[in-house]
Amino acid sequence: MTSQALSQLTPRAREIVRTARELLEREGPDALSMRRLGAHLGIRASSIYEHVRDKQALEAALISVGFEEQAELFTRAVERSDDPIASLTAAYRDFACRQPNLYRLMTERPLRRDLITPGVEEAAAMPLVNATGGDLERARAIWAFAHGMAILELNHRFPPHADVDTTWRNGVDAFRGTP
Repeated sequence: MTSQALSQLTPRAREIVRTARELLEREGPDALSMRRLGAHLGIRASSIYEHVRDKQALEAALISVGFEEQAELFTRAVERSDDPIASLTAAYRDFACRQPNLYRLMTERPLRRDLITPGVEEAAAMPLVNATGGDLERARAIWAFAHGMAILELNHRFPPHADVDTTWRNGVDAFRGTP
């Protein structure tokens, strides 16, 4: 997939964002400092600002790429699916579990929509909106369920004996209206 978010950047800025992504996934959001990033790139932290305006812009680029990846993953999840809600929630869970630190960066603080690549958030939401027949409030409720489940799972908040797979299925069933 060609990233629209990355294509808008210079080659050096793309390298910075890619290295930031590696650092983020390896060490978590707290490790994402310009000083640490500069050390990984072999440049002074101040040199990063010649390519990326500030840390918020860097995070917005990472979030934009994350939304692009979600859009592709969610679109594939519903193709030829007999149960798009179940397919989408499974894809959402998979995204969060495979990339927990990017997921946290994308979801645990206010979203600076003025900084992310235009259209990426909507593209990630569209498969779910379509799966609900255009019912935005129902789509938001399903997203809220999936996010709550994902973050609880990532934060190991379920008791050790909990059957989290069944809890996910029960939630999906509730949105289907299935007993």
